[in-house]
Amino acid sequence: MLEGKTIVVTGAGSGIGRKTVELAFNYGANVVAVDLNDSVLDTVAQLSDNKNRSKAVVADISNEEEVATFINDCIKSFGRVDGIYANAGVPGAGKPVLELTVDDWNRTLSINTIGVFLAVKHSAPHFIAQGQGSIVCTASVAGMRANAGGVDYSASKAGVISIVQTTAYQLYGTGVRINAICPGLIETGMTKPVFDSAKERGREDRIGQINPSKRYGNPEEIGEAACFLLSDKASYINGQALPVDGGLSASHPWSFPRGK
Repeated sequence: MLEGKTIVVTGAGSGIGRKTVELAFNYGANVVAVDLNDSVLDTVAQLSDNKNRSKAVVADISNEEEVATFINDCIKSFGRVDGIYANAGVPGAGKPVLELTVDDWNRTLSINTIGVFLAVKHSAPHFIAQGQGSIVCTASVAGMRANAGGVDYSASKAGVISIVQTTAYQLYGTGVRINAICPGLIETGMTKPVFDSAKERGREDRIGQINPSKRYGNPEEIGEAACFLLSDKASYINGQALPVDGGLSASHPWSFPRGK
């Protein structure tokens, strides 16, 4: 599906990003795996039969100079870049809205939203020059509906969706596509507190039961969606926010606010 393409994946040190690197590599792509943590080195080391088709980069996706550098280095290493998956993110401060600080907002937005913007800004010119390319961004169902995340996190992911939709039209006629994936509840390091809390209360069997599929998702299911959107098989999909959530966003699940 990605044979001969060169793909950059951010947030590749664990979870969705790590699984996407593995899938893209197995689908035939050259892969540049990027993460703030050196766990990204393990991501690349675990790839079988590497044959110089992958590279690990430790970088801060909220730092413009570092983003420009790893994209340019990708081109130097592999001759081109065909797609980027801007996946890196943080869960937000986890505080009620009245307890959030400006510093909380700045950290969440700098990684979840500004990081996506920088990936778009520094990859798109290369794609435009080639006449084709695919940008995929991790948003969230929290950016579409209430009660799926904190205020800062939800707003940051709504921003990602808006970046995708607006950029699709600003790249009109260039051959460059941009889409977002909106995961539901996925078992990753980021959601570990949710799973741990449920286990402590003996309610592990309730996790994910609010969606019609009656389960939570796994990183591979998001990675497969990302690889599809990065591939030519998705050539007529552009400017979309694709929920991968077991059907959660098909309706408006409702519950009492905490403490009520």
